[in-house]
Amino acid sequence: MNATLTGVAIGAALAFAALIFGFWGFLLVAVFMAIGALIGALVSGRIDTRALVGAFTGRRTSS
Repeated sequence: MNATLTGVAIGAALAFAALIFGFWGFLLVAVFMAIGALIGALVSGRIDTRALVGAFTGRRTSS
């Protein structure tokens, strides 16, 4: 799937959530979609967890 089609699918899912569940349901669906995207990026290796942990603990390097 290209970026445009992915954006359309996400927009459609959020629009249906807003219509069916109202504002708070829309926010809940958006939060769960963001969490799912983060987990997917972690599993696929696009996010370096060691660098992320190092940035939060203050043990990062400039290289």
